[in-house]
Amino acid sequence: MTWGTPLSPSGRKMLLLGSGELGKEVVIEAQRLGIEVVACDRYANAPAMQVAHRSHVLDMTDPAQLRKVIEKERPDWVVPEIEAIATPELEKMEKEGFTIIPTARAARLTMDREGIRRLAAEELKVPTSKYRFASSLAEVQAAVKEVGLPCVVKPTMSSSGKGQSVVRTAADAAKSWDHAMKGRVKTGRVIVESFIDFDYEITLLTVRHAAGTLFCPPIGHVQVDGDYRESWQPMEMTGKALQLSQGIAKKVTDALGGRGIFGVELFVKGDMVWFSEVSPRPHDTGLVTLGSQRLSEFALHVRAITGLPIPDVGHTGPTASAVILATGDADAPRFEGVEEALKEPGTLLRLFGKPVAHKNRRMGVVVASGKTTDEARETAKRAAAKVKVVGLPARPVPVVGQR
Repeated sequence: MTWGTPLSPSGRKMLLLGSGELGKEVVIEAQRLGIEVVACDRYANAPAMQVAHRSHVLDMTDPAQLRKVIEKERPDWVVPEIEAIATPELEKMEKEGFTIIPTARAARLTMDREGIRRLAAEELKVPTSKYRFASSLAEVQAAVKEVGLPCVVKPTMSSSGKGQSVVRTAADAAKSWDHAMKGRVKTGRVIVESFIDFDYEITLLTVRHAAGTLFCPPIGHVQVDGDYRESWQPMEMTGKALQLSQGIAKKVTDALGGRGIFGVELFVKGDMVWFSEVSPRPHDTGLVTLGSQRLSEFALHVRAITGLPIPDVGHTGPTASAVILATGDADAPRFEGVEEALKEPGTLLRLFGKPVAHKNRRMGVVVASGKTTDEARETAKRAAAKVKVVGLPARPVPVVGQR
């Protein structure tokens, strides 16, 4: 294995499909290893574009546009960082010799809740909630009767809770169907899931690398409307529950294959564990690893992708993260209270650099350490609350392929 120089014939090149805050950290870690990075997204000046060597704005769900960029750049690694991508085209290009991370098949299966749920529950036989898929209001209503109330309706393709809602009465089914159909990516299909009476949920960051599979300490998290608000590491759990979690995560990620980090989401009650979802890329709850591990999830992802050794993750102790949310729409947002937030001991602040704010859009994160995870959580939340997002009223940001 030899390393070259960016922007030269000897350079190794990575192309990111998706340029949000998680992609931004991947770019930074790749550049620390002298990798040339090209960032792509559907709008200009996305966070990862601000630190990449070059960027492209395109509709990544358009096979022709996707192929054109990949063929132009000829990267060593194509790294999907979001779900909304023309994955059938990636599968074609993988057969032509391009390296897709972790694999084109994994990207296709995990971008669609139906693909990954059928793989996990029906092929691998891992425990999951009761579920049905539906393509019309009538099918949703029938599915609600089958899985029982309350239940959750989610678009088959979405992230950060977009389009997700809870059905508490039969009359809520129509509202949930309408809400799901207003998502960013419209597949016309939803999953209806029964509620699991769990004690807590975790993200188990699972790294498939050249020497095998390793697991980061489990991450606990709080979600509101399906979107992460805070996370902490490690999450206390029984030895049996941890063993079962690692077994499920390995079974699922082995079936997906390839190299890289996977964010495996699991529900836990006592010693019982259920599989929920998996992302074949860094996970938003894993932002806590910016402070909790010597190798963050982003550094682990880059090492795994490139085949570099990963002896361990270097967990440093109890750490928590809390997000900074916009309270309204703002163009070229500014941040007040940064100085006050950083007066809190043991804190790190990351502002993502998103060009436009919308209500409840994640604009930054505070990561804090403590003697215990409870102490770290309180510090992180207190610091995050001091940062306010302000700015001019938002104007529409031109995007390619907006639906």
